[in-house]
Amino acid sequence: MSVTLASLTASIARNYQAVNRELRTVPDNLHSFAAKTLCIFTGTLFIALASRAADRPATQQQTKLQADHIVVLKSERKLILMRDGKPLKSYKIALGGEPTGPKTRRGDHKTPEGIYVIDRRNSHSQFYKALHVSYPNTEDVTRAHKLKVSAGGDIMIHGLPNGMGWVSSAHLARDWTDGCIAVTDDEIDEIWKLVPDGTPIEIKP
Repeated sequence: MSVTLASLTASIARNYQAVNRELRTVPDNLHSFAAKTLCIFTGTLFIALASRAADRPATQQQTKLQADHIVVLKSERKLILMRDGKPLKSYKIALGGEPTGPKTRRGDHKTPEGIYVIDRRNSHSQFYKALHVSYPNTEDVTRAHKLKVSAGGDIMIHGLPNGMGWVSSAHLARDWTDGCIAVTDDEIDEIWKLVPDGTPIEIKP
């Protein structure tokens, strides 16, 4: 039988009251020691259960709140999380230093345009947290091959450079990435939770 945090908390409270009544019959010094020990044990157990609950996989209800599609509107500097065809959440973004037009080659500082997938994530990125976009797709590779250049890669939705989270939304003053899509650290924390791996992303001009 599973034990919920609420039921365990209630049980602990009842047991504490019972033990406290018994402690009234022992000397004060032992009473103090026992009470402190009980408090420490109770706190440790409570924290452990709370931690266990936090580590559980997303419930069906939580999954319903996640995005099933991402739309990026480059000209509007906007990233929109979608669910069942409706906007779930939107964010202002910064793009590559050369924001106009699709990415065609490595080092052009352009943000791609096309349909991709969020295929992996990195919690130890140089940009706080990062969700990897599956650029280049087949069309990108074909175009680069015709141009006899490398299509490039490593396109991410990411936060700010590590240690620079204090900049917050001021980073939107200009497009500054090498082609990635940048949001604040607080926003990438939220996107991280709302976007599962495998989510399609459509990047529009």
